[in-house]
Amino acid sequence: MTDLPRSTTDPLSTWRRTADTAVLLDGFHALKHAIRFHARVPVAVTTDRRAALTLAEELAPDVRDTLDTLLTQVPEATYQALVPRPHPTGIAALAERPEREANLEALRRTPRTAPVVVLDNPRNLGNAGAVIRLAAGFGATGVVTTGTLDPWHPTVVRGGAGLHFATAVERLTVPELPPGPLFALDPEGDDIRGLKIPDDAVLAFGSERTGLSGELRARTDHLVSLPMRPQVSSYNLATSVAMTLYHWSATGGAPA
Repeated sequence: MTDLPRSTTDPLSTWRRTADTAVLLDGFHALKHAIRFHARVPVAVTTDRRAALTLAEELAPDVRDTLDTLLTQVPEATYQALVPRPHPTGIAALAERPEREANLEALRRTPRTAPVVVLDNPRNLGNAGAVIRLAAGFGATGVVTTGTLDPWHPTVVRGGAGLHFATAVERLTVPELPPGPLFALDPEGDDIRGLKIPDDAVLAFGSERTGLSGELRARTDHLVSLPMRPQVSSYNLATSVAMTLYHWSATGGAPA
């Protein structure tokens, strides 16, 4: 027999009250990471509390007790009405978005111990999420996007597995970028293998289709290229970020 909901509070009223301004955490891993990095989560639902808590015991025992308190079981139809793309784990939650000013302060603070990643006018929501997940894993100071893509879009958060709460994520214009030497990835740049990337670097990556914008290129201090076999035109955006952050970490930088 499946466990009954722990809470008697109607989660739907809380969901409806906060959904317009909250961050959707889609699935077990997104909620797990949000909890680990101290997100404020007013409501979390699941189609099966027992299965969710068993999953936590197996994969993330450190958050099991918190989930036991948070999770309310709802019918499958209710769950599907709350989320646009139901997750296989049958878990969803809403979290409060970090205050913009706090993120901006973290991005601007100097000296820094880890780079800031800039995605210049990105187009693909999934790629942006994957980059945020990478940046959090490497302990980057934050991820900034320019252009129209919202880095807190539900699809980006899903791609980032909830790790938006582990780093500072904001959308800025090029003139608003954080201080620090700007290293931009470009096929015409110097081979990254001959460079040391400083901890206070701003690492900029152009869009998947058009590369660096003229505005960002004009502000760049160093153009950097990744090793690539002739006749191969490009790497995936997240792959490029991973290679660059790995080079930074392997030549002196390191995750916290």
